[in-house]
Amino acid sequence: MKHRIGRVEQQIQREVDDILLKLVNDPRVEGVTITGVTLTGDLQQATIYFSVLDDSPAHVADVLSGLNKAKGLIRREVGRRIRLFKVPSLTFAQDTSVQYGAHIDELLAKANQEDAATDAQQHEDKD
Repeated sequence: MKHRIGRVEQQIQREVDDILLKLVNDPRVEGVTITGVTLTGDLQQATIYFSVLDDSPAHVADVLSGLNKAKGLIRREVGRRIRLFKVPSLTFAQDTSVQYGAHIDELLAKANQEDAATDAQQHEDKD
Protein backbone atom coordinates (compact mmCIF):
# COMPACT_ATOMS: atom_id res chain seq x y z
CA MET A 1 0.00 0.00 0.00
CA LYS A 2 2.83 2.43 0.86
CA HIS A 3 4.38 1.76 -2.54
CA ARG A 4 1.11 2.72 -4.21
CA ILE A 5 0.85 5.91 -2.14
CA GLY A 6 4.39 6.85 -3.16
CA ARG A 7 3.58 6.34 -6.83
CA VAL A 8 0.39 8.39 -6.56
CA GLU A 9 2.31 11.18 -4.75
CA GLN A 10 4.87 11.30 -7.56
CA GLN A 11 2.14 11.32 -10.20
CA ILE A 12 0.28 14.14 -8.46
CA GLN A 13 3.53 16.13 -8.17
CA ARG A 14 4.23 15.78 -11.90
CA GLU A 15 0.67 16.67 -12.87
CA VAL A 16 0.40 19.70 -10.57
CA ASP A 17 3.72 20.99 -11.87
CA ASP A 18 2.46 20.58 -15.46
CA ILE A 19 -0.91 22.17 -14.65
CA LEU A 20 0.76 25.21 -13.09
CA LEU A 21 3.03 25.57 -16.08
CA LYS A 22 0.39 25.15 -18.81
CA LEU A 23 -3.06 26.01 -17.44
CA VAL A 24 -2.75 28.45 -14.54
CA ASN A 25 -2.29 31.98 -15.87
CA ASP A 26 -2.04 33.72 -12.51
CA PRO A 27 1.21 35.75 -12.35
CA ARG A 28 1.41 35.07 -8.61
CA VAL A 29 2.31 31.43 -9.26
CA GLU A 30 4.99 32.02 -11.90
CA GLY A 31 8.30 30.51 -10.89
CA VAL A 32 6.73 28.13 -8.37
CA THR A 33 8.36 24.73 -8.14
CA ILE A 34 6.45 21.78 -6.72
CA THR A 35 8.94 19.98 -4.51
CA GLY A 36 6.82 17.18 -3.08
CA VAL A 37 3.44 15.76 -2.22
CA THR A 38 2.36 13.96 0.92
CA LEU A 39 -0.83 11.91 0.86
CA THR A 40 -2.72 10.62 3.85
CA GLY A 41 -3.00 6.83 4.07
CA ASP A 42 -6.62 6.90 2.90
CA LEU A 43 -5.70 9.10 -0.12
CA GLN A 44 -8.25 11.71 1.01
CA GLN A 45 -5.89 14.66 1.53
CA ALA A 46 -2.77 15.78 -0.29
CA THR A 47 -0.33 18.37 0.97
CA ILE A 48 1.54 19.88 -1.95
CA TYR A 49 4.87 21.47 -1.09
CA PHE A 50 6.22 24.34 -3.17
CA SER A 51 9.29 26.54 -3.23
CA VAL A 52 9.96 29.96 -4.72
CA LEU A 53 13.18 31.88 -5.22
CA ASP A 54 11.92 34.99 -3.42
CA ASP A 55 11.02 33.59 0.00
CA SER A 56 10.03 36.90 1.60
CA PRO A 57 6.88 36.45 3.69
CA ALA A 58 4.87 38.87 1.52
CA HIS A 59 5.78 37.02 -1.69
CA VAL A 60 5.11 33.59 -0.19
CA ALA A 61 1.69 34.81 1.02
CA ASP A 62 0.99 36.11 -2.49
CA VAL A 63 2.00 32.77 -4.05
CA LEU A 64 -0.10 30.86 -1.53
CA SER A 65 -3.07 33.07 -2.35
CA GLY A 66 -2.61 32.36 -6.08
CA LEU A 67 -2.32 28.62 -5.50
CA ASN A 68 -5.42 28.57 -3.31
CA LYS A 69 -7.35 30.50 -5.96
CA ALA A 70 -6.34 27.89 -8.58
CA LYS A 71 -7.01 24.95 -6.24
CA GLY A 72 -10.34 24.01 -7.88
CA LEU A 73 -8.85 23.96 -11.38
CA ILE A 74 -5.80 22.01 -10.18
CA ARG A 75 -7.92 19.43 -8.34
CA ARG A 76 -10.27 19.01 -11.31
CA GLU A 77 -7.34 18.53 -13.70
CA VAL A 78 -5.59 16.07 -11.37
CA GLY A 79 -8.83 14.08 -11.22
CA ARG A 80 -9.09 14.10 -14.99
CA ARG A 81 -5.48 12.98 -15.49
CA ILE A 82 -5.11 10.41 -12.71
CA ARG A 83 -7.64 7.66 -12.22
CA LEU A 84 -8.41 7.59 -8.51
CA PHE A 85 -11.51 6.46 -6.67
CA LYS A 86 -11.73 9.94 -5.15
CA VAL A 87 -9.54 12.95 -5.89
CA PRO A 88 -7.88 14.10 -2.66
CA SER A 89 -8.51 17.56 -1.25
CA LEU A 90 -5.46 19.76 -1.77
CA THR A 91 -3.50 21.84 0.72
CA PHE A 92 -0.50 23.94 -0.29
CA ALA A 93 2.47 24.50 2.01
CA GLN A 94 5.83 26.16 1.52
CA ASP A 95 8.76 23.77 1.45
CA THR A 96 11.19 25.35 3.89
CA SER A 97 13.96 22.80 3.35
CA VAL A 98 15.47 25.02 0.64
CA GLN A 99 15.79 27.96 3.05
CA TYR A 100 17.09 25.63 5.76
CA GLY A 101 19.76 24.32 3.38
CA ALA A 102 20.74 27.86 2.39
CA HIS A 103 21.01 28.80 6.07
CA ILE A 104 23.26 25.80 6.75
CA ASP A 105 25.43 26.79 3.75
CA GLU A 106 25.78 30.31 5.16
CA LEU A 107 26.77 28.98 8.57
CA LEU A 108 29.35 26.62 7.05
CA ALA A 109 30.82 29.41 4.91
CA LYS A 110 31.08 31.66 7.96
CA ALA A 111 32.74 28.89 10.00
CA ASN A 112 35.21 28.24 7.16
CA GLN A 113 36.08 31.96 6.98
CA GLU A 114 36.64 32.06 10.73
CA ASP A 115 38.83 28.95 10.55
CA ALA A 116 40.87 30.48 7.72
CA ALA A 117 41.31 33.70 9.69
CA THR A 118 42.38 31.74 12.79
CA ASP A 119 44.86 29.67 10.74
CA ALA A 120 46.32 32.81 9.16
CA GLN A 121 46.68 34.45 12.58
CA GLN A 122 48.42 31.37 14.02
CA HIS A 123 50.75 31.26 11.02
CA GLU A 124 51.62 34.94 11.51
CA ASP A 125 52.30 34.38 15.21
CA LYS A 126 54.81 31.60 14.40
CA ASP A 127 56.82 33.88 12.08
